[in-house]
Amino acid sequence: MQIDLNGKHAIITGSTAGIGFAIAQGLANAGANVVVTGRTQSRVDEAIAAIKKDSPNAKVEGVAADLGTSEGCQTLIKQQPSADILINNVGIFGPQDFFDVDDDTWQQFFDINIMSAVRLSRHYAQGMRERDWGRIQFISSESGINIPSEMVHYGMTKSALLSVSRGLAKVLSGTQVTVNAILPGPTRSEGVLKMIGEMAEKEGISQQEMEERFVKENRPSSIIQRLATPEEVASMSVYAASPQASATTGAALRVEGGIVDTLT
Repeated sequence: MQIDLNGKHAIITGSTAGIGFAIAQGLANAGANVVVTGRTQSRVDEAIAAIKKDSPNAKVEGVAADLGTSEGCQTLIKQQPSADILINNVGIFGPQDFFDVDDDTWQQFFDINIMSAVRLSRHYAQGMRERDWGRIQFISSESGINIPSEMVHYGMTKSALLSVSRGLAKVLSGTQVTVNAILPGPTRSEGVLKMIGEMAEKEGISQQEMEERFVKENRPSSIIQRLATPEEVASMSVYAASPQASATTGAALRVEGGIVDTLT
């Protein structure tokens, strides 16, 4: 399958590292004009340089903004008023005992993980509808279905993204704008590797041993029995953004290694 996204303008939030970066790289390799976003200009510049090093002809821009705030979303919208493809990837996570998660932390997770996607989708979907073509994706998680006891606050946000994604697909019914959620499982992103590295150091074992133990102990239903790579998740995202995926909408596309033990 040859995916051609030449002429398409793609915005990927939270794309200076991990899954977001891999998606930006994949879309750029497919010919899209890619906009990388991050909280600092230095991180954005580093991501742009990395993509261009891998693909010298890639068309890449960047915007530095805190998308967990309304002001940050407006900064992005002012600099990039239109998009054909919007990947809502920005998000935070972290294990914490339910009884220790205070109100401010709940609000922070809600603002960054959910409201960034709501605000940006609300803006960019209108232009897509007018042009009668577009792709919107919400990077959710298997944790939105299989709520982890150590990250209830995180799982809540990923469940909410599934609802917003399905609902927005219905809002755009009858158009050539598709809306889907992507559900990764534990992935070898920068944040996850840092978390596992800290766990490995505490246990006095290697990073690889800790990765294997983490999957066995925390995601025992995993069929692949390993962490996925950001590139594996990005491949699903790039396909869902392609012209070939025109009949795929309102879906929860799982790239979680079979962790969720259901048939649908």
